Amino acid sequence: MSFGRNPHPAKAEAAEQKALSSTDASSYERAWREAGHLWERAAERETDAKRRALYIANAERARATADEPRTDEPPA
Repeated sequence: MSFGRNPHPAKAEAAEQKALSSTDASSYERAWREAGHLWERAAERETDAKRRALYIANAERARATADEPRTDEPPA
């Protein structure tokens, strides 16, 4: 375990990558919602106000993306 480091931004980015590589609509939505949750957790643990605002914006973006229908085709 690393002390003084926020592990949630890396986890949120991994969840976003998982969403982008998902093969069906339900896993796409679920992964974006998980990314939003992880961005919120990152914001809760962040002490820097600029990064906290960025993480909150990322959480809102991830949730908005989950609500939108998937427009692109999954990778082959």
